[in-house]
Amino acid sequence: MSVVKINVLTVPEEMREELERRFSNRAGMVESADGFEWFELLRPMEGTDRYMVYTRWRSEEDFTRWTESQSFQRGHAQAAAEAGAQGHGHGHGQAQGHGHGHGHGQGPAASGSEIWSFEVVQSTGPKA
Repeated sequence: MSVVKINVLTVPEEMREELERRFSNRAGMVESADGFEWFELLRPMEGTDRYMVYTRWRSEEDFTRWTESQSFQRGHAQAAAEAGAQGHGHGHGQAQGHGHGHGHGQGPAASGSEIWSFEVVQSTGPKA
C-alpha cells in the first residue's frame, strides 16, 4: 500500500500568503516523480497556525528517491533562490524556500517543520 508524508509547517498568520506563494511557484514539480500519487497543501481554518503539506507515494523507496533526485534538489534550490536565501534544510529539505527560506526580506515563512509518516491501511473514494 501507499505511504503518506505530511510536512507540518508552523506558519505565523502574517506569513501565510508568502508560504502559499512559494508553493504556487513550485506547482507541477513533483507530479512527474516515479511513484508520486497525490499532493495537497492544507491551510488551517481555525484554532491552529499549522499548515500541512500532504503527499502520497507508492512506496517509501519512491519518496526517498524523489528527495534524493536532481529534480527535487533543483526545485528546492529554485524556491530558495526565489525567496532570496538557501533555506535551512529541515526534514529532507522539504522546508527550503517555501517553508523556511527567506522571501522579499520577510524572513522565514514557517517557524517550525516536522515530517509525519504513515502507511495507508485503508482508502476509499467516491463511488462511480
